[in-house]
Amino acid sequence: MRYDDSSPAPESHDSISPDQRWYTRRSTLAVAVAVLAPTVLAGWVLTQTLTGTEGQRPGPAPHPASHAAAADAKSSASPGAQAGASASASAPASGPAAAPAPAKGPLAGKTVVIDPGHNTGNFQHTDEIDRQVDIGTNRKECDTTGTTTNSGYMEAEFSMDVSRRLRTVLEGRGLKVVLTHEAGTARPWGPCIDERARIGNEARADAVVSVHADGVSQGNRGYHVILPAKVKAGGADTAAIVGPSRQLGERIGSNFSRTTGSAPANYLGSGTGLVVRDDLGGLNLSTRPKVFIECGNMRDSKDAAQLTSPEWRQKAAQGIADGIVGFLGG
Repeated sequence: MRYDDSSPAPESHDSISPDQRWYTRRSTLAVAVAVLAPTVLAGWVLTQTLTGTEGQRPGPAPHPASHAAAADAKSSASPGAQAGASASASAPASGPAAAPAPAKGPLAGKTVVIDPGHNTGNFQHTDEIDRQVDIGTNRKECDTTGTTTNSGYMEAEFSMDVSRRLRTVLEGRGLKVVLTHEAGTARPWGPCIDERARIGNEARADAVVSVHADGVSQGNRGYHVILPAKVKAGGADTAAIVGPSRQLGERIGSNFSRTTGSAPANYLGSGTGLVVRDDLGGLNLSTRPKVFIECGNMRDSKDAAQLTSPEWRQKAAQGIADGIVGFLGG
């Protein structure tokens, strides 16, 4: 109880009755309780904070959702990837990777389809890829195994690696990129050449590029770009894409040569690096501007040394990307 200046002072305990003295003692006790209660309550709150609920020590704080996702990703990563993650564990956490900036100007809204030639699983599925499909002018195998270097490096491995690098470069320019297939997915072989063409058509791609490497004899070197011939037969009609496909091929060829230092093929194309064909289903059935690029000859030792080099493959991807972007007006 508190007294202010307007309240009469209490009488002494000696001059009051027992009942009054009890009232006074009770009032004093109430004052003490009122003073002590906040202190006791604060102490209890502090104890609960330090010891946890029901006297137990608090366990480790739960990880944020992003940490849980990172742990899941690490558990499924390769040993090398896990080692790299451990080495950087003490580094400050960064936010999610920024999405490619939206394309501006002539690249805005453009789509590119990249077709990695062949499939590493084709070697184990020869019956499936030998099935005949209609390419307009005739019928051909669904797909082939592709070639290899003399040391066994597969064309399918090469084409997938370059295609992924190419996708990264193009997405960095803000373009939408679609791959006709991807290694490590549930697709063990193919797709067939008619389906590869259909994927580009259905994506309404502004440009389609099929990535390959040739497999002719030693001494035959260099790249070449394959352009669609004008054909109209069955489901094939390339009249609308012959012109723009040539423009696309010329752009890719010149940029590829400049970036990689490779020369046009010395065994076909008369030194131009350009070849026109009417027997490829991927071109015959396309309704979008499309070319194939044979990046080199896997059976020539000098070309093979380039094709098996990650640094050279990055240059190859950059050269192809520059050609595509130039064709699209970027």
